[in-house]
Amino acid sequence: MLTLYSMQSSGNSYKVRMLLARLRQPYHLVEIDRFKGENRTPEYLAINPEGRLPALALDDGRMLAESNAILVYLAEGSAWLPRDNFERAETLRWMFFEQHSHEPAIAEARFWLHFVRGGRELRTHEIDQWMERGYAALALMEQHLAKHDYFVGGRETVADIALYAHTHVAREGDFDLDAFPGIGRWLARISDNPAHVAMDAVPPSVSFGLAPSRGTAPIS
Repeated sequence: MLTLYSMQSSGNSYKVRMLLARLRQPYHLVEIDRFKGENRTPEYLAINPEGRLPALALDDGRMLAESNAILVYLAEGSAWLPRDNFERAETLRWMFFEQHSHEPAIAEARFWLHFVRGGRELRTHEIDQWMERGYAALALMEQHLAKHDYFVGGRETVADIALYAHTHVAREGDFDLDAFPGIGRWLARISDNPAHVAMDAVPPSVSFGLAPSRGTAPIS
């Protein structure tokens, strides 16, 4: 069985849980709490030396990191990753856009404004930049969604999943989504998928944290 190392409130982790649910792929979830430093323990760094989430352990023991790489791996051979060369390239384009233009602004604003006490005062200048860049990314999405129901090929793909994860909680970063009706309709289409799972949904098989290795003291 696949094992997913994930954090419940992480948009990048949520992407993978969304796709696994749509694929009806059984997996075991290991919840790693980044706020408690569980991603910096020797046990987790042995899984992903970068200490980032998510990470996916394959049945044969190999490990895969980076959320969008995991999406592509899981979607290979399915309708979620187009086989047509142009549509596949378009899917990857939107996924690159998500990681380079969308997530760095929207996810950072959400983290500092929603999860960190006093985050606005601690990161005033950066927040102004994140808001400007985040709204620019949302405007580009809105421009596309004004003419299309989905991002590629008129159907849901991993490009939609990648962009949905952070967009649907953008309000937690003080982004006003009411100004983007196309995005609003698209969010509703994605969540209306019968196989959709909410961000706080927990799969049947789950454990919390990693036990320290014998003779290794946990990092405080």
